[in-house]
Formats: sequence, structure tokens, C-alpha cells
Amino acid sequence: METVKLVEVGPRDGLQNEKQAVGTNDKLALIRKLAEAGLNTIEAGAFVSPKWVPQMADSLAVLKALPLSGPVNYPVLVPNDKGMEQALEAGVREIAVFGAASESFSQKNINASIAESLARFDSVMATARRHNVRVRGYVSCVVACPYEGRIAPAKVAEVAARLLDMGCYEISLGDTIGVGTPNTVLDMLEAVSKFVPMNQLAGHFHDTYGMAISNIHASFGAGLRTFDSSVAGLGGCPYARGASGNVATEDVVYLMQGLGVATGVDLSRLVAATWFVAGLLGREPDSRVARALGRPEV
Repeated sequence: METVKLVEVGPRDGLQNEKQAVGTNDKLALIRKLAEAGLNTIEAGAFVSPKWVPQMADSLAVLKALPLSGPVNYPVLVPNDKGMEQALEAGVREIAVFGAASESFSQKNINASIAESLARFDSVMATARRHNVRVRGYVSCVVACPYEGRIAPAKVAEVAARLLDMGCYEISLGDTIGVGTPNTVLDMLEAVSKFVPMNQLAGHFHDTYGMAISNIHASFGAGLRTFDSSVAGLGGCPYARGASGNVATEDVVYLMQGLGVATGVDLSRLVAATWFVAGLLGREPDSRVARALGRPEV
């Protein structure tokens, strides 16, 4: 049977922009429910400034409470050397670094050009190599940017290739503002895959215009076999007009089941985790599958 790898980003990318604080114990309960559902790669935190991302201030405590030597991988976002030090203190096996395919987005987001932002990771990458920590690269704005509009596929390919050369084992391609459609996504994938093998690429789709599942289906047809997703559809880009969250993990699992593709995920347990986090946030999940199946009876 064909298989895909799902990278669950809800506990980090999903929660980081939530204004309502989620406590450490609740985060751990969510992460454990996701692991029990069968997800084996779960982004668990980010070692960023608590001033800018207060939701991630307890990442060290979260990581310290997780079984990092077990079968589930718990990567964390690391933006700089200080974050790398914290990641090593936590004992993580994998980190993630972020780049952008848009100069304007890079400047407004981190006050640096694309080249400058990637150069900042040189020492982080060197430290990761010394400590046998794997590094995953993210590229944002792979289809369009809220400031520049459409982004040329060749620019995405350039940034992805740079991250691969730096030592990233996998590159996640993010449609940050969720405006992609299958044709624009496939054009981008074609350009990038000339420089980065398809088996080292992942798709990261937002559902602003309801196109995320269509884009995943098209990308799967083109050979992509790794996808990022977020329980309950949590997340979203604060810079994108009307941007909703990441594609919901439940919706991706349902799609793959329909295609006869194995994910290793128990959909009923996943939906239970979805309603759990929706309850923490006091709202309905942004997931068609979770709403269709309804809240599980306790």
C-alpha cells in the first residue's frame, strides 16, 4: 500500500498565534492524544522570544516532559543560536529553520533579506551537525506573498536549493497565505524538484480559499509524499487577509483513506484530539471532517 508521512504542526504552528493562552499541561495532553492517534512527527514547540510569541514561552517545559528518545519525533523551531542552545538543553533530535521566497516578506517579518536570513543559520547548522541533530527547512510564500503578490517558481527553487545545500534533510514548501491552486502549486513543484529531489520535499498548505485539500491531492499526484497539517485546522498567517489556518490533519487523513493511502493515523482518535483542543479554545474546529463526524461521546 502507498504511504504518506504527515507532520503534525498544530502544537507549534497552530497554537502560536492564538491569543488565548494554552497551559503547559493542556499542550502536553494534546500532544499525547496526537501521538496516541498514530502521528509520529509532532512539532512540539519553538525556542523563540517569548516577547514576540508568548504562546511558546513554555517550550522547554513541554519538551522536558516528552519522551524524546521514543518512537515519536518532536521537532522544534529554532531561529538563532540562542534557540539552538535551548533545543540542545531540551535534548531534541530535530529542529526546523525558516526561510522565505519573498524579499518583502522576509524584510517585514524578520528585518533581513533572504540571503541575510539564511546566513544567520550557518552557525545553527554547524551546531546541529556537531550534535547529530537533524534540520528541516521551511520556505514560506512559495506561491504568493501578501506584499509582492505572485512569487516566481524559480525564486522558490533557489531558496529551497540553498536550504538543501546548507544541510536540511527535508524542505517544507509553505503556501503561507493560502492562495495556491493546483496549477500554481504544480508549476512551483516542477521548478523546485529540478533542484531538490521530490522525496526531500513536503507540502505545507493553508486553507484560506478552501484549496488546501485540492492542492494536496494534486501534489500527491505529482509525487509528493510528505505533508504538514494541523489538528483542527489551527493556525494561519497574521499577515494574510482573511487567512484561515493550516489544512486540518483530519481532512488530510480522510482524503488519504479515500485514495487507499496509509497514514498510520486512527481517524477516530484524531477527531477526539480535535474536539479536545477546540474545547480548550472555546470554539468549533476548522475541520470539515471533525464537524461532519461530530464531537465524540465521552
